[in-house]
Amino acid sequence: MPMDLELNDAQRQTRDTARRFARERLATAAVETDRTHRYPAEVIAELGRLGMMGVFVPEKWGGAGLDNVSYALVIEELSVACAATGAIVSAHSSLATWPILALGNDAQRSRFVPRMASGEWVGCFALTEPQAGSDAAAQRTRAVIDGDSYVLNGTKNFITNGPQAAVAVVFATTDPAQGHRGVSAFAVETSTPGWQIARTEDKLGIHGAHSAQISINDLRVPRTNLIGEEGDGFRIAMKTLDGGRIGIAAQAVGIARAALEDSLAYANTRKAFGGPLARHQAIQFKLADMALEVDAARLLTLRAAAVKDSNRSCTREAATAKLYAAETAMRATTEAIQIHGGYGYTREFKVERYFRDAKITEIYEGTSEVQRMVIASHLVGRR
Repeated sequence: MPMDLELNDAQRQTRDTARRFARERLATAAVETDRTHRYPAEVIAELGRLGMMGVFVPEKWGGAGLDNVSYALVIEELSVACAATGAIVSAHSSLATWPILALGNDAQRSRFVPRMASGEWVGCFALTEPQAGSDAAAQRTRAVIDGDSYVLNGTKNFITNGPQAAVAVVFATTDPAQGHRGVSAFAVETSTPGWQIARTEDKLGIHGAHSAQISINDLRVPRTNLIGEEGDGFRIAMKTLDGGRIGIAAQAVGIARAALEDSLAYANTRKAFGGPLARHQAIQFKLADMALEVDAARLLTLRAAAVKDSNRSCTREAATAKLYAAETAMRATTEAIQIHGGYGYTREFKVERYFRDAKITEIYEGTSEVQRMVIASHLVGRR
């Protein structure tokens, strides 16, 4: 596909705005967010006022009216400073706002999207269950019609933004006999009785982005909150995850870029064997490899975003970007600690946080193994 590698004015201005916010506001807050595990509510409110909680949402529905390339650039810039904030915005935008915006009806858009685009309502995506992670079709949460409502019962696991979300896109089985074709999707207001945070996870990284186990007990959802038709849920989930993977790829690029930038600065100031580390070829090669992979990961991510903007399927491109960017983040952060030596293993320098934050990008929105399955299925012709 022909692709213009130059950003347009709107994309460049959006990136620069996000970069300034990340450097001036987010970078300092990120250290405290990681240390205390506190959800950065005031940061999310500021991002809402800047239009960054609804980057790709049309102005008609209260958003910034930009494209998915702009959105990927925003997530990268935020994640350079704070990967937890990048995760919050990505889950809210790609996984919760997008399916209601793109696959819901106008009544649902009017009800939910403007509040989500402004950041007034944060969203989450409730697909994963205790026994249904990579095997997303193995849903046990049930939705049974009762008059004008569906009654939902089940448990959801590892739900990013779960404790703070006002809106959840929830997947539940409406017809067990149909397997994955019997799964449906619902827009749920979490203030509804029956929605309960059972546990907030204590995680390795992205400490400010809270993940929760959700207990759903006799929760009544109006039939008008069904997204699409009954049985559309698995298709909706897979289409949504394409966009989610672009967001996580951008997050991973941001983490890897932070590792590279900090390593370059350290290598230019740290003296060893008669001069700066950066003079030694062993360190230069590490930095060169990191720069190479960050550039490649960014290009793959922006390609996937551009394909999504063209309204064509981006499944393979999103999987490719997410896989490569996530593994780049792990390699870059590992090398960053190595370049920093013993200091890199301490909390004095930020590279240890980057290392902890990077690992999740190889797991959520589909593990690296799942991404390879997706890519391989396209290569061998199984769609």
